[in-house]
Amino acid sequence: MASAACELVWLKQLLQELQFGDITQMRLVCDNQTALHISSNHVFHERTKHIEIDCHFVREKVMTGDIKTEFVNSSGQLADIFMKSLRGPRIDYICNKLGTYDLYAPA
Repeated sequence: MASAACELVWLKQLLQELQFGDITQMRLVCDNQTALHISSNHVFHERTKHIEIDCHFVREKVMTGDIKTEFVNSSGQLADIFMKSLRGPRIDYICNKLGTYDLYAPA
């Protein structure tokens, strides 16, 4: 989540410099409920010591209103097409959701 938040902050600054429009809040969707709870929790426990800096960064961006975190089920995760080996029906579903089409499909 921290690396995605960094990319979102960078993209927001780029779009503001290009005067592309008024971007107030960006959505960061995650399929890990534990990560969402850790990023919104103010108290760290022994098990989360090694990820404390990343959590502070994400929490800071959530508190300032730059990023809004949301939960998405694993079945609705559209980023899977970029990271996993998927089969036909799942690829078709995600491509339809992303608005892509097959360049090599018969006309």
